[in-house]
Amino acid sequence: MRFLHSTLGLKVIMALTGIVMVGFVVVHMLGNLQVFLPVPKEGMHAIDEYAKLLKSSAAVLWGARAVLLSSIIGHIYAAWSLTQRSNAARPKNYEVQRFFSNSYAVHTMRWGGVIVLFFIIYHLLHLTVGMNGMPIFSDIKHCSTDECFVRQNLINGFRNPFISIFYIIAQSALGLHLAHGVWSLFRTIGITSSKWSERSKMLALGIGGVITVGNTAIPLAILIGIIS
Repeated sequence: MRFLHSTLGLKVIMALTGIVMVGFVVVHMLGNLQVFLPVPKEGMHAIDEYAKLLKSSAAVLWGARAVLLSSIIGHIYAAWSLTQRSNAARPKNYEVQRFFSNSYAVHTMRWGGVIVLFFIIYHLLHLTVGMNGMPIFSDIKHCSTDECFVRQNLINGFRNPFISIFYIIAQSALGLHLAHGVWSLFRTIGITSSKWSERSKMLALGIGGVITVGNTAIPLAILIGIIS
């Protein structure tokens, strides 16, 4: 317990929970990209089959949700604790800046996390719960039966340009947050040599870029009519 409450322990919590959430984001993105697959003449679309598979076992579904929720809570707790300690120990900013030093990802890393948190809440209310009758949400159904199709929900959800633009902005913030977060993760676990630091930098940028492009492709494709 003493280690977990130490600065190093909190950074380890940030790294481990970050790995869980990066893994989830990648899998979630790959699942959603099935919306680009051809529409079958008969039967459910691939993304609908994927959604049905996820809900086929309540134990697995809620187990995964519990792990993800625990990771989010742990990540927020560690981030908040480290921020408080950083502000108390160093009220003045560093004079020597390093990687990402002049970018959005570092200067607003904490605010980027807040943006992502609010986006997660909105995303769950929008496409998972299905909040209708409010102007900030689309008219979509909560998919709990075979008669509700995820693909149609995505199309209805992103036909509103304001909602799509909000998603694109949020995914850009997520990509930048992940890019700096993955880079920080490697430094936390001790990969700091010049050779591996450069590789981890490229990997971090690659992951952030792929996540941004993959997740923004869906609302963009619906807005311009590629998916209809």
